[in-house]
Amino acid sequence: MLNAIAIDDEPIALEVIKSLAGELDFITIAECFTNSLKAMSYLQKNKVDLIFLDIKMPGITGIDFLRALPNPPMVIFTTAYSEHAVQSFELDAVDYLLKPFSLARLVKACNKANELYELRKSSESPAAHPGAIFIKSGYEQLRVSLDEILYVEAVGNYVQFVTGKQNILSRLSMSEAEALLPARAFVRVHRSFIVGIKRISKLEKRTVWIDQKEIPIGEVYLQNIEKIIKNG
Repeated sequence: MLNAIAIDDEPIALEVIKSLAGELDFITIAECFTNSLKAMSYLQKNKVDLIFLDIKMPGITGIDFLRALPNPPMVIFTTAYSEHAVQSFELDAVDYLLKPFSLARLVKACNKANELYELRKSSESPAAHPGAIFIKSGYEQLRVSLDEILYVEAVGNYVQFVTGKQNILSRLSMSEAEALLPARAFVRVHRSFIVGIKRISKLEKRTVWIDQKEIPIGEVYLQNIEKIIKNG
């Protein structure tokens, strides 16, 4: 079950989220917050799988709140404003709900979060194959060794797994591709790129090199690269 919290400066909005999410049997709203600092403190002490997060809040925006989290859980933005949609998806938001939203629209967003949660859980399971993954391409499921994957690149509505032997196009989102790959071996460096950590041949201030391929580092992913440097 997904353990979730909701953050919004409007108590009525929190009641709506809590009421609608209460209709779903795979999600529970553990806490609701009108104060973002109290929510931050809660996240430091408790495991949370999903945040329903308002964007326009006093003191700190939902965008800045998410950026401040060292290991953010999944996020569904809830807002009355549409102009932040692109920015929210650059931060890998699961979905972006415009207020007022219906139960059907919330269910769709929560289903996406649950699918991503299950995908991540299965990839971390001891039963998962330690050295390979299956990638759906068209009507086929292709078994690919993790050691062969150089990097993953977003290509329109698809992602492309680039290996030393072939390129595999799959209709996945970057978040789904990231969940499919073990975090110990791959790192997201840009909204459009995930790279194999062992495949990094050179690291510069704002780029990484995979063999002869230069890949940009997005600002919101700099922290991921700093972890690589720290862990050697």
